[in-house]
Amino acid sequence: MERKRIVSGIRSTGDLHIGHYLGVLKNWVELQKEYQCFYFIADWHALTSEYRDPSIIRKSAKDMVMVWLSVGIDPAQSVIFRQSDVKAHAELFLLLSMITPLSWLERNPTYKEMKEELKEKDLSTFGFLGYPVLQAADIVLYHADKVPIGEDQLPHLELTREIARRFNFIYGEGILKEPKEILTEAARVLGIDGRKMSKSYGNALFIYETGETLKQKVMNMLTDVKRMRKRDPGEPMDCNLYPLHEYFTPEEMRAEIRTGCRSAGLGCVECKQILLTNLIREFEPIWKKIDYYNEHAGIVDEILEEGARRAIKESDQTMEKVRAAMKLAD
Repeated sequence: MERKRIVSGIRSTGDLHIGHYLGVLKNWVELQKEYQCFYFIADWHALTSEYRDPSIIRKSAKDMVMVWLSVGIDPAQSVIFRQSDVKAHAELFLLLSMITPLSWLERNPTYKEMKEELKEKDLSTFGFLGYPVLQAADIVLYHADKVPIGEDQLPHLELTREIARRFNFIYGEGILKEPKEILTEAARVLGIDGRKMSKSYGNALFIYETGETLKQKVMNMLTDVKRMRKRDPGEPMDCNLYPLHEYFTPEEMRAEIRTGCRSAGLGCVECKQILLTNLIREFEPIWKKIDYYNEHAGIVDEILEEGARRAIKESDQTMEKVRAAMKLAD
């Protein structure tokens, strides 16, 4: 029986952080066991915010794949490729943009949110306004059955379905598949300053750190503001640090941390040291694998070349049907 298909990508705008690890990559590793997965570097999407200095896009693309491989994304199970290596993404984006009403893009609920989050960037461009159409092209190009998303991304996927539905209504039913969602629980990951973890805010714990840089960041993390002194009791749920314990510290130890924090028997420095130990235990094997791929960069090139070949084969079949339906080919 043929496995259902999943498509998902990450923008190559710099190093991946722990939020990506918890919210995306660990999920990807599990999904590839059950589904046929197409995981891509969204380098054209990255251009929507990095067009003034796109040099970071190319470098971070390969670095990102090294991380994917090191956390367990398997090129034997999943198709790993770079978006810009498959030109059909751009062609289908252009064709879908011809039928997408402007009002659909303007009502995109995250349009203003992203402009606010990246307000140091000039995002008043057609590329940024139209990125949901490119996103739709990315997905329907491979006839994705499902797309892994958080609940806040449901409007994006519904827009993809609306575009596919409109295309099928105009040009013929069944040409583009309407994907369904796989809802993934969004990891609550805050940065060292208490805001959402983001490269833009400079508050991220990256997947690829050194033990020393990780120590510096963890020891500088904000904790419960009520704990001005060690003898002051605190509340773990009000602490910026504690949510990371939920992901990296065993439950038995977490219970001791909660009790110690509330009774003031455990200081914030000790709490940070426990977290640091557990983070290093989690990521040290990943760091070693990343170092291996850095020393054998040709492996990554081969994986991307093979992934592009497989992606092009699939996308060409879709584009033949699209062009024929639109009377753009004999």
